[in-house]
Amino acid sequence: MNDKYSVKTQNEVNSILERLNEWKNLFIFEVRYFYEGWAIYMREKNMYPRHLVIFKSYSDDYYSIKSFEIHFSKKKETYQELYINEKIDTVQQVQSEIKEIIYGKDILDSITKLNSESI
Repeated sequence: MNDKYSVKTQNEVNSILERLNEWKNLFIFEVRYFYEGWAIYMREKNMYPRHLVIFKSYSDDYYSIKSFEIHFSKKKETYQELYINEKIDTVQQVQSEIKEIIYGKDILDSITKLNSESI
């Protein structure tokens, strides 16, 4: 089992961060390590931010991505899930999926779900 100190894990995280670097003006990045895997958190820098999470378990060979819309109240932030893809095989596919989400794939999917539920 890999852990956060392994060369493989550090290379994976650094490879993804390098690919995400083109969006550094739009997002704040944070890497967190857990017992079961690692995650890169991306928080959008605007008035109505989204929160994207890329997760990779140490025991699996695939990545997952979740997108959340952040809602603010006087007391706390709440998150509403917009989009999830739990089986992404390669770093290239992660980059492609993140790009599609940044350009609105998650929001469009959320709107489509709302429309189909109201019918």
